[in-house]
Amino acid sequence: MAASNLTLRLLSAAVVVPPLLLLMFRGPAWGFFLLVLVAAGLAVRELLRLTHRGDGVGQAVGIGLTLAAAAVTYAFPRDPRALWAVVLLVPIVGMLTPLVRLGEMGTAALRMTAGAAAPLYVGVSLATLALLRRDFADGPGWVVLALTFAWLADTGGYFFGRFLGKTKLYPAVSPKKTRAGFVGALLGAVLGAVAARFWFLPGLELARGVPLALVAGAAGQAGDLAESLLKRSTGVKDSGSLVPGHGGMLDRVDALLVVAPLVYLFALFTHSG
Repeated sequence: MAASNLTLRLLSAAVVVPPLLLLMFRGPAWGFFLLVLVAAGLAVRELLRLTHRGDGVGQAVGIGLTLAAAAVTYAFPRDPRALWAVVLLVPIVGMLTPLVRLGEMGTAALRMTAGAAAPLYVGVSLATLALLRRDFADGPGWVVLALTFAWLADTGGYFFGRFLGKTKLYPAVSPKKTRAGFVGALLGAVLGAVAARFWFLPGLELARGVPLALVAGAAGQAGDLAESLLKRSTGVKDSGSLVPGHGGMLDRVDALLVVAPLVYLFALFTHSG
């Protein structure tokens, strides 16, 4: 079962990764942003289907707020008025929507919280990938660094956990994750930093890149656990079935939702655009 799942993961990656890299390195910046926008819409749709079950209107409002938050973040990254509008208005609308769409009283708190937080967590976080691509020298390399931290850490965690894992990391939230897998995730992220320095992002100093990798690797695992907690609390195994072998879009970007903003902030404060 594990071998067949790994094969399916590799085949899916072989189909998805080449066009993604082609668009990232050769395509226009706005084209990559449209791809990010689609990913954000799909991911938040899956999230809201867990929290807003049976409420199609509430889900539509949340998706619209997510796309709007991502678009404003991308269009006006240096305009404090636009950013304050997103930070203040999006949660207000999301929080008040259940007053109009009351539904079951027992789920109202969950819907209010998800409606307020999900557009920022998904939309703004993923928009930072498009900002990295557009606004920084070696922009595609910065995006690949964020993807590498998230996905190489996931790969390292998978193999270490499978072959060396014995002690569970957080069984109440994710029964399959192990402490060995966590170490493997950190090593995978560090490998990503080394590859960046000597391959696609030569301006990244290892003295800074390795600590960033350790923080991003650990934070990405926390993002993965956060999504596991969401799924476990709502009684589902995968957020969707969009990507064969990987589950839904939210399953694919759960770590990236944490890693991408960290890499963006690192680039913002340490490198000129």
